[in-house]
Amino acid sequence: MYMQKITPHLWFDKEAKEAAEFYVSVFDNSKITSVTTIHNPSSDAEIVGFQIMGYDFMAISAGPYFKINPSISFHVKCVTVEEVDRLWNKLSPGGMALMELGEYPFSKRYGWIQDRFGVSWQVIYTEGDFDQRITPALLFTGDVAGKTEEAINFYASVFQDAKAAVLQRYVAGEEPDKPGTVKYAQLILYGQEFGAMDSAWPHEFGFNEAVSLIVNCKDQAEIDYFWEKLSAVPEAENCGWLKDKFGVSWQITPWNILELLARNPAKTTPVMLQMKKVIIADLEKAGER
Repeated sequence: MYMQKITPHLWFDKEAKEAAEFYVSVFDNSKITSVTTIHNPSSDAEIVGFQIMGYDFMAISAGPYFKINPSISFHVKCVTVEEVDRLWNKLSPGGMALMELGEYPFSKRYGWIQDRFGVSWQVIYTEGDFDQRITPALLFTGDVAGKTEEAINFYASVFQDAKAAVLQRYVAGEEPDKPGTVKYAQLILYGQEFGAMDSAWPHEFGFNEAVSLIVNCKDQAEIDYFWEKLSAVPEAENCGWLKDKFGVSWQITPWNILELLARNPAKTTPVMLQMKKVIIADLEKAGER
């Protein structure tokens, strides 16, 4: 069965299912694929799998610990100007425009909006052929402003058959960004497109755990590989989560993690909560009835 190798993950306080149902109502070719409850000692966590325009997402309701911000947003490629307007109008209620809907040098119809759940969408009319309608976009700002090119080259070195390309750079006069830093870059990981850009403007946000990237690993060897390559903040290691040297959060987990946890939740959940890196054999042993 095909599984998207890298899956964006959204952290909510209590709204994961509500948000997923909203997105399924907004976007075509979208559906909820799974709803799972993980019973924790302190509180339950609801995990929701869903697709937007055929692109896999995961979301969790697990408390008010992290707040989603625009450091990782999602480009939505639209085939008509009318589609841009329709999606903008559906995403707007209760949200906030970050760049107003209009014509820009790079597209005759574009807008950047943060919806009522805090998730940011860059809705853009895109000419030409493309298969992937949703593109995660990383904004390097604050302490990591100016490090986009270093980051995409690093990710391309970690992931097999990856490609990284700077498509446009800032030029003199486009302050506060330093000339030569990245205005927009494209990164291809396992055939999936990602965007990346620098911004030296004084944003009040940066990368955090609220939007992370799950790497669905085929076995323990792959988990070990990505953990060694990506983890750069030891104190952030928890339950398969890590932070890289740029502050981006990743979840390095087996592709069937939910199935492993569901085998015997009374035993697998406590074992999982004690882990930093996921050890598949320990989860399998805990799951034996």
